[in-house]
Amino acid sequence: MKSALPTPRQFVPSFALDTAPPAKAAPARGTAIALVALAVFFNLPFSHLASTFDYPDILRQPTETILAAFQAGGAELVATWYAFALAAMLMVPMSLVHAFAAGRMRRPEIALSAALIGVLAGLLQAMGLLRWVLVVPGLAARGDVAGFALVHDYAGLALGEHLGMLLTAGHVALIGLLQWGERRRIAAGLALAVTALIGFGAMEGPALAMGAAGTIFALSAMVGY
Repeated sequence: MKSALPTPRQFVPSFALDTAPPAKAAPARGTAIALVALAVFFNLPFSHLASTFDYPDILRQPTETILAAFQAGGAELVATWYAFALAAMLMVPMSLVHAFAAGRMRRPEIALSAALIGVLAGLLQAMGLLRWVLVVPGLAARGDVAGFALVHDYAGLALGEHLGMLLTAGHVALIGLLQWGERRRIAAGLALAVTALIGFGAMEGPALAMGAAGTIFALSAMVGY
């Protein structure tokens, strides 16, 4: 005769018996695809500038040389710089992903910090790049070499290439910490390497100010990105 007593399974709530993991694969895959697309979009204008404007080597040429090359590039060059600035600006929404996901992470404070620093990094780099679209054309048309030198050093070297890159390195470092907390050691190691390369590259401005050559710093930044 069968027992009327309930089996142990009957004492367990039905939701506890569902051992399937939460459906996070699709959003995570979508975020990964978006990040890869952002990297591709960032490198397209960079590559075009490298082939048509001798970027980034031209940035350290005399101001007259830079202005002459800029004027020769015309509207196509300005449009390329605008696309480059938009690519940097896309770092803002991509960084906010970490803020939205903070509640599901073991270290939400790191995720929120990564989001904030990533937003600032994207804004500063976009501000530096937009000088080529909104400021330099007028200066080039007037032949204002002194004004260009000031904008080039402050908006470009100080804001975009120094502070923007330092914040980018900090953003990647925090992402690496999140990866380490998720036991993704390879991803965390890659983040550490990228942080070191971009952070070292951001020191080009101070190195130039102290009379040192900046080539090794520029190369480090390019490899890091």
